[in-house]
Amino acid sequence: MITETPLRPAKLLVNPEELRAQVDIVVNSTPVMDVHTHLFPASFNGLFLFGIDELLTYHYLTAEALRSTRISPEQFWELCKTDQADLVWKTLFVDSLPTSEAARGVISVLDAFGLDTRAADLKEARAFFNSRSLPKHVDHVFDISGVSGVVMTNDPLDETESEIWNSGVTADPRFKCSLRLDRLLNRSDLQAAGIAELRRLLDTWIQRLNPVYMGMSLPPDFKFPGEDGRDRVLREVVLPAAQEQNLAVTLMVGVRRRVNPRLREAGDSLAKADVSAVERLCAAYPEVRFLVTFLSRENQHELCVAARKFPNLMPFGCWWFLNNPSTVSEITRERLELLGQSFIPQHSDARVLEQLIYKWKHARKQIADALYDSYEQLLSSGRAVTPDEISRDVDRLFSGNFNEWVEVE
Repeated sequence: MITETPLRPAKLLVNPEELRAQVDIVVNSTPVMDVHTHLFPASFNGLFLFGIDELLTYHYLTAEALRSTRISPEQFWELCKTDQADLVWKTLFVDSLPTSEAARGVISVLDAFGLDTRAADLKEARAFFNSRSLPKHVDHVFDISGVSGVVMTNDPLDETESEIWNSGVTADPRFKCSLRLDRLLNRSDLQAAGIAELRRLLDTWIQRLNPVYMGMSLPPDFKFPGEDGRDRVLREVVLPAAQEQNLAVTLMVGVRRRVNPRLREAGDSLAKADVSAVERLCAAYPEVRFLVTFLSRENQHELCVAARKFPNLMPFGCWWFLNNPSTVSEITRERLELLGQSFIPQHSDARVLEQLIYKWKHARKQIADALYDSYEQLLSSGRAVTPDEISRDVDRLFSGNFNEWVEVE
């Protein structure tokens, strides 16, 4: 006679130290889907950025370095990339302690590869990155960072990228496509082509790239409905395509471009936006799934409240100037308190491959702290949690919510 082995009751984590240890284990071992990056696979040649010189000339660090050196922006841009990197290294890492989040991130990357974080120059780091086999290096970075896949930002109206796609390139399957629509929405010459032609163009690229979502960055004064060409393209081209193609739409709201043109890409800024514009979009298109992030800290509470009212609105990430430990902590805790686990806590926005290492290492620390405090408060209220429940929550936050939202298997 066969007897069934009784199921063991789930272990309840009632000891705070044991609870903390389990949260850390789960958060640091669960793979994450990075839902918004500017990364490309190695097969995309010049669009694939990696190595110490790219890390140091990232626009966060160039803006910071130009605050602390007498060289003008014009003089800086005349330098070759290696000289720019040398200047940033000396200014922010040798003559100063690298305490900003962006500078500390470079330290985390060097430390992950066992490189000297106190070096007077970049000889060792350059030799290391130059010696790497790119396919193996990509695998190594994904492994260190615990990233299972990334979503690229793909702009078919960019000539360089378009040429690569037209060459028949095969992308690494870990690099998912997204269709960036900023130029489609904002260029008057394209809008003059007519709605039918724009829709044909959009459908062609959707079929070609098979994106997981269509995305756009928007200024703080974005309104819906509006009275401009962008609004017409949004209502008559983008949103109908989203409905018919069953594609999610990503909105990144609050960027002010080139407030200091001398800094080039590093010269962008932010301002508080109108969350009610997104609410009206969600109300007008209830069948469209919107992924939404705002650039201003002041918008975060309103976004959480809006998400409680609209089940087709998914808040995601701590974007750009919000990607600092103090604000990641604040925003993650606020979302847990208002939304439970129904949000996506972070994305890297990485432009350089190795940034995945530090951005996810630092983010995991803040997410683990916030989750532990949430569970500890639950415990003090009379409800213990189990390791399986923690794993379920973290899996939802790190990949499950996004995969379900964009319907990725």
